[in-house]
Amino acid sequence: MALPGLSLPGLGLASTPAPAYGGPTQPPTEQVARREELPAQAEWRFEAAFTQQYTVRVLHGHAELFGVELATNQPYNLSGSKGAIFTWQGCQLEITGEAESEYAAQETEYAIEWLNLHGMLETARDDRPTDGPRVLIVGPDHVGKSSLTRTLAARAVKAGRTPTVISLDPREGLLGPPSSLTTVTVGSQMDVENGFGISPISGPTVTPVKTPLIYHYPYASPAERPAVYKALLTRIALSTMNKLEEEPAAKQSGIIIDAPGSLNDPKNGYETIHHLISEFSINLVISIGSERLYNDLNRRYGANKGPDSGLTVLKLAKPGGAIERDASYMKQLRTRQIRQYFFGSSKESLSPHSHMIGFDDMIIYRAKPASGEVEKYGADDDDYDPSSVSPVVSTNATFEKITPSAVMTGSLIAIKFCPSNSEDYAVRDSAVMGYLYVADVDEARKKRRIRNGGAIEH
Repeated sequence: MALPGLSLPGLGLASTPAPAYGGPTQPPTEQVARREELPAQAEWRFEAAFTQQYTVRVLHGHAELFGVELATNQPYNLSGSKGAIFTWQGCQLEITGEAESEYAAQETEYAIEWLNLHGMLETARDDRPTDGPRVLIVGPDHVGKSSLTRTLAARAVKAGRTPTVISLDPREGLLGPPSSLTTVTVGSQMDVENGFGISPISGPTVTPVKTPLIYHYPYASPAERPAVYKALLTRIALSTMNKLEEEPAAKQSGIIIDAPGSLNDPKNGYETIHHLISEFSINLVISIGSERLYNDLNRRYGANKGPDSGLTVLKLAKPGGAIERDASYMKQLRTRQIRQYFFGSSKESLSPHSHMIGFDDMIIYRAKPASGEVEKYGADDDDYDPSSVSPVVSTNATFEKITPSAVMTGSLIAIKFCPSNSEDYAVRDSAVMGYLYVADVDEARKKRRIRNGGAIEH
């Protein structure tokens, strides 16, 4: 049943729960399935549009996607995905639907590197059961950092571990909308279609994971507000390390940090990398896709520091299947992440709640635009980025208290775990309880209508 007023402007978010691929599809047509035979250590690379059905089924043999094994004769809807299905022994795939690009590839040397890296991490976990590996993955955009993070986490879970994954790119959320900086301990295998799944702070999940800890950074790049970003990194590190001290199995499994590609910039990013290494006591840095970054980090932390430095810097080659995700694709991806937060997926349908709240019943702060940036407010902007999220945060030079107005319609609001009268730094550093969507603002009655995910307590 449709919920009136629950269509998100500009995002094409329907009032009914959206399908897993996160976008309206063309009317179903009769499609002929085709078969692809893959030899050992080959992979099927594909780029599937959000608006087209693209289904893959393993008919025989064994195959995996980002470290998660695909069940035989189970159809997987991979619409809106860019990925590679890899097989170690060979397999036959049945493919239905059209993709923007698809082909079989046999230049898959990276798979051996990634498997060896997993083995190295397993050895470290066994050798140091009270202090597991702390891995930082760095490199430019579009070189496979997120894919490596997901694969290492999946392999660790398969080996009986509970690794902690930390996503630090505000342009795309992990278990939350864009602008989320997330840390989550993964205790069960990930879903093939939805990766880490949907957030338990949004609604119940089919794939059980421990509740994520989410912080809010309302800018597209760490360089826009480096002081705020570093402060949040310090808070995330403190919370994560304290949590791991209480869970020996998770501590032994270690942490895997997926850093944003903007940190590859020597001028604006290196200092943040150094801050990350210090705050999280990183003992392994993986550099992908940048000779310069690897050599700069190796010069500072590698062989020249001697065997007692406690930090190893490794270089991995960019996978052949890693491709650039253009602005149009990223916008659609962020749209799907927002939709799934409020509506769930085809497997996990959510029904957002609606509330009317008076202007005086909620204190809202807005992130000031970074220097030289045009201010963006609503989630319906043509070039949506995390700065369009209105944070419930305040600091001296970064945030300002605002009076609700009609221009807020279509915005997201981050609700923080702190009293409204908290000091600026405490509000900034507080974790996110959940996100709200501003469906309407009635300036005459001084009320606004908001929606929230299904699991937020009232």
